[in-house]
Amino acid sequence: MNRMTEGANVRLPLPPAMLVRLGELFGERLSTISAMREHHGRDASSYDPMPPDAVVFAESTEDVVALVRLCNEYQVPLIPFGSGTSLEGHVLALHGGISVDLSRMNRMLAIHAEDLTATVQTGVTRKQLNHEIKDSGLFFPIDPGADASIGGMAATRASGTNAVRYGSMRENTLALTVATADGRIIKTGTRARKSSAGYDLTRIFVGSEGTLGIITEVTVKLYAQPEAISAAVCSFQTIGDAVNALIQTIQLGVPVAGVELLDENGVRAINAHSKLTLPEQPLLLFEFHGSEHGVKEQAQTVQEVVAEHRATGFEWATRPEDRSRLWAARHDAYFALLQLRPGSRAISTDCCVPISRLAECILDTKADCEANGLVYSIIGHVGDGNFHTQMLVDPNSEADIARAEGVNARMVSRAIAMDGTCTGEHGVGLHKIDFLIEEHGDEAIATMRALKHAFDPKNIMNPGKIIRW
Repeated sequence: MNRMTEGANVRLPLPPAMLVRLGELFGERLSTISAMREHHGRDASSYDPMPPDAVVFAESTEDVVALVRLCNEYQVPLIPFGSGTSLEGHVLALHGGISVDLSRMNRMLAIHAEDLTATVQTGVTRKQLNHEIKDSGLFFPIDPGADASIGGMAATRASGTNAVRYGSMRENTLALTVATADGRIIKTGTRARKSSAGYDLTRIFVGSEGTLGIITEVTVKLYAQPEAISAAVCSFQTIGDAVNALIQTIQLGVPVAGVELLDENGVRAINAHSKLTLPEQPLLLFEFHGSEHGVKEQAQTVQEVVAEHRATGFEWATRPEDRSRLWAARHDAYFALLQLRPGSRAISTDCCVPISRLAECILDTKADCEANGLVYSIIGHVGDGNFHTQMLVDPNSEADIARAEGVNARMVSRAIAMDGTCTGEHGVGLHKIDFLIEEHGDEAIATMRALKHAFDPKNIMNPGKIIRW
């Protein structure tokens, strides 16, 4: 009998015979300790922990396959866990089961510098990968902020600060090794840069959030380290001015490597947290990659564009330590905001719209936050129309949470009405299931459900995420 009932968080104890076999297979790499289970039942979302019944630390594809086969036999849920930095409840054990921790699968399998590719185990983090390849003159550009695992980034189709130039994990994943729900190993592609050979299984698993299979190895694209890097920061009187300056920059074809927007609340928070003195106004933070001459030319063009939109305080940061200080402050914005309301919890959500509708969507969302009396900030990878709204709530106040969730629902509906998407990079997880229906419609969701049923007929793979069974 299946352990799970649709629509209810049914939690049945693990069968004793299964626990015995888990112990035989994994020994000390099996844990049922409460603290360990609690750690693996939470991510960076605002949900309360939903711990699994046990945690298994895998060290190889063969480990994962053995665990999948056992879970398939006993019809026990299996939830992959990378670094725990996801934001929409991806790793929560709604129905109990086994959390498979993939962090020990952190070996570099092959670096092909001449082909600009790397193949790594799923638990390798983006910082680890870049550290390993830095002496080869190459780098991996996808930067979602947290030091996420490469497998987790593929599973959530992550992107981040550099996506406007380099794309997301969708464009930068060439091949995967996947353990399927019935315990087979499949390889979805090769190191070739393009292929017309059959269905694109790589793209099916990229973004599947562990609901179709477990990614154990990833082959990604690498890029030559730019000869020169510079950053620039400038402030604006309004969000509209900042976004219009950005739109003009993109339309002129300036190849910015990254461009981030912080509203005045975000700037105020990072000033306090990172001891900066930036004007507490909407801000754009640019990064430029290229030759010495090219980077200088890009920055000069952007400086002329932003001046037309009433920008002030345009400053270059060419020294690595100055760039690092600015980007570190940006990456710490989430934690900086939490300090504005001690004891609060952040509900962090995102959407993505065509860039021509970006200012309108952000301004309407800000007005909604203000009308509901929320402490909030809006921060975005706005070069591709993606922004994040972070709202602080009292975790013990249902009314507080309801106000924030209402703002989130209206923001997403607004984005979808603008021909945008309910999530640009956070993924669906548990939080955005209903918004996915609103975005795609019943027939498309039925097609996704058919894929889920075909790939995972017993519904053991991260059940309750993306779509309802």
